Amino acid sequence: MASNAGINTENVQFFEGVEKLLEIWFTNSHKEDHKGDLRDIPRHRWESLLKIVRCEIISFCQNEDIEAYVLSESSLFVSKRRLILKTCGTTTPLQCMEALLDLVEEYTGFDEVEDLCYSRKNYKQPELQISPHCSFEEEVALLDSIFSDGEAYCLGDADKNCWYLYTLNRKRSSQGPKEPDQTLEILMTNLNSDVMSLFTRERCSSAAEATKKSGIDRIIPNMVIDDFLFEPCGYSMNGVSKNGSYMTIHITPEPEFSYVSFETNIPASNYEDLIKSVLETFQPENFVIIMFANKESIAANTPLKFKQVNYLNFNGEWLRDDIQYCRFKNYDLTCAFYSKFPS
Repeated sequence: MASNAGINTENVQFFEGVEKLLEIWFTNSHKEDHKGDLRDIPRHRWESLLKIVRCEIISFCQNEDIEAYVLSESSLFVSKRRLILKTCGTTTPLQCMEALLDLVEEYTGFDEVEDLCYSRKNYKQPELQISPHCSFEEEVALLDSIFSDGEAYCLGDADKNCWYLYTLNRKRSSQGPKEPDQTLEILMTNLNSDVMSLFTRERCSSAAEATKKSGIDRIIPNMVIDDFLFEPCGYSMNGVSKNGSYMTIHITPEPEFSYVSFETNIPASNYEDLIKSVLETFQPENFVIIMFANKESIAANTPLKFKQVNYLNFNGEWLRDDIQYCRFKNYDLTCAFYSKFPS
């Protein structure tokens, strides 16, 4: 995650680590055997689109299922029908929506959005954002101007610690078999300063060194990792594996506003060990867990189990402050907020 200030300077320049996350599934409204593929869009067209968003590509990796771009502000993932754009700082991803829809139709023939989710945690300094991201109400208004059936939600405490979601909540197309889909996000704040110092040029000379010393390479083994350590601090990584699975981590290490995001779509019926591994790696004082899964996924029952069973005790280190469960037409969702027990 790009950052412009050193971790030990007295006059630290603020950087907004909280990401805006846009995930879109595309389809074609006319042909059941449509052969379109988002990966047919050439890189230079992605680069032009990202100028609207106010970020750029700095690294790239791929396999037969997914393309993964590390950006100057977070990540872009492109697979056959799904696009994931995750950007932090003062980026403006929703400004590119109409250009994105036109670009996709031009190169792939996809003329319909089958599903869309836009989400983010509350900003630390919302007054620094650029329209339409100055408020969730403004973001919703823009999306509503494009989509006629959007629904907006605020989970958690809107005055202090919350997570926003905009989704179309429409039935997926009946064309072809439905694909299993699941996503686990862990959004962490107030992190251990010794751990965060690993993601500075003072402690590590390269991204590979930071990845290994922190244990990021062991969180999900056998991922092909593409990582980047910013100057003088800040870290981003994408990992990809077979069947379109990905992992992405972005780190703003400055103690005044430390933030780490973890996200993956690996399928699992139980994520407890993975969640523990992430928390042990970064040692946050506060975090939010967001779990999506559709009916076709092996993780289909996980969001509801998450709500019903408080199995995330982690030896009493963190207290669950709030948990909310939503059932949409295509997905179940659980959003849970945790804070560390006073020592």
